[in-house]
Amino acid sequence: MSDLQPVSMTRKRPMKLSTLVTLMICGVIGSVLLVLCALYFMQITKATRDGVKDTALAIARTLADDPEIKRGLLLSPATPLIQPIADAVSRRNGLLYVVVTDMRGVRFSHPDTRLLGQQFIGDDLAPALKGKENVSVNHGVLAEALRVFTPVYDATHRQIGVVVVGISLKKVDEQLSRSRWSVIWTVLFSVLVGTLGTWALVRVIRRILFGLEPYEISALFEQRQAMLQSLKEGVMAIDSAGRVTMVNHTARQILLLPSDESGETPMMDLLRDVARSGVARQDREINCNGRLLVCNTVPVKSREGVIGAICTFRDKTEIRQLMQRLDGMVNYVDALRSHSHEFMNKLHVILGLLHMKRYDKLEEYVLQTAHNYQTDIGAIQRKIKSPVIAGFLLGKINRAKEAGVTLTLAEECQVPDTANEQQVTVLITVLGNLIENALDAMSGQSEGEVTLLLHYQNGWLSAEVSDDGPGIEPARLASIFNKGYSTKGEHRGVGLFLARQEVEKLGGELTVESEPGVFTQFFVLIPWDSERLIA
Repeated sequence: MSDLQPVSMTRKRPMKLSTLVTLMICGVIGSVLLVLCALYFMQITKATRDGVKDTALAIARTLADDPEIKRGLLLSPATPLIQPIADAVSRRNGLLYVVVTDMRGVRFSHPDTRLLGQQFIGDDLAPALKGKENVSVNHGVLAEALRVFTPVYDATHRQIGVVVVGISLKKVDEQLSRSRWSVIWTVLFSVLVGTLGTWALVRVIRRILFGLEPYEISALFEQRQAMLQSLKEGVMAIDSAGRVTMVNHTARQILLLPSDESGETPMMDLLRDVARSGVARQDREINCNGRLLVCNTVPVKSREGVIGAICTFRDKTEIRQLMQRLDGMVNYVDALRSHSHEFMNKLHVILGLLHMKRYDKLEEYVLQTAHNYQTDIGAIQRKIKSPVIAGFLLGKINRAKEAGVTLTLAEECQVPDTANEQQVTVLITVLGNLIENALDAMSGQSEGEVTLLLHYQNGWLSAEVSDDGPGIEPARLASIFNKGYSTKGEHRGVGLFLARQEVEKLGGELTVESEPGVFTQFFVLIPWDSERLIA
């Protein structure tokens, strides 16, 4: 059965980024254009009407100042003096009419000559008869028009009449329509530019986001966060300015950082160096809070270059514990394999003695074999209750035999078993380093002996590893626990450093005594939680 649950078909699919951006920009542009068009139409209408009004007023004022108009108002309405002038001005300026009246409202000019001498129609003439210019929209004999009234004065500044200029509203509407078309073309051009801009913006955003949709980015971010927080390795990242951008839970636990802070840490210098140089740093060891961390730091690169660095690190103690467990199992298996071969050889000897019917020799050989078993394996099992440590020691005994050295376990050894894996790991680490160093030191000798004493008392386990090798000069005793110090060549000098570090981390101690040419003896003291105490 698949662990993946089928996606519900009724779930609404998230909107695409291109659709979302297009709708948003279209909504913004449309709203802005709508408001601008409304304001523009209002301004255009007002400006057009004001322009027509100003033009009509200018014509009316010009006629009002014309001497012929003034002279004609002093004559009879039937005198053909004002009518020709009014007709000429009306045709020249495309006006609906030009009407001149006296102070009684009697027409002296009109497009329809039959109406000459008759009363002007409309109450909007009254303000002009009182000497005030007036503008109104009204319907007279002809058609609804925008009418402008201007008083006429004689030489003594006495009002003698009124000039009325009428412009058809249809003409005004035509001018407004022409103005609106310019607005429409402007809107269409804006829509075209906005569409092209939206298309370009969507392409740029999709390229920046690697073609991913917002919901896909959100899902990837959540997966990335879950993945980072589930890692057993610590992860820390910085940007190009050296600011910490990410720290996962494991990193906070290892570095002892509060959950809401990302302060200065020992690997910040390493991260900044990698971000600055762009060169990765592999398997660097950093001491932090009493722990030895193995760090791998690589630069984070983009098209523009290095934009930061990321460091993954893990407590080397955990790695070393895993390796030591593996080494212990390998040693145990090697010891079993070696004893299995020896046992097969012994069976062949016993079978041969049976065929030869040498029962006296057979009895002697079986007794000797049983005695050797009790001496070697049986003794180790009686003294060392931890099977892991027992297997480790069996492997080291065989390793010493292959090197031509005798590894002897003291008779008074006594090590109870413990459920504390860390203590077992530290003991195997320390004993492994000390025994291997002793075997290396006696590699040039024809024979040698390494003695191991393990003793438990009151929650503490003491170990003494001594050998009769060349010893250590007094001047070098104080330096043998320093990291990198070794007389065996480069890339050495780590074993004793790590051994002392692990012992001190448990609250124990590791010391050494040596006399050149006579002996070397290491003393180890670590806390030991025996099964009796744990129970």
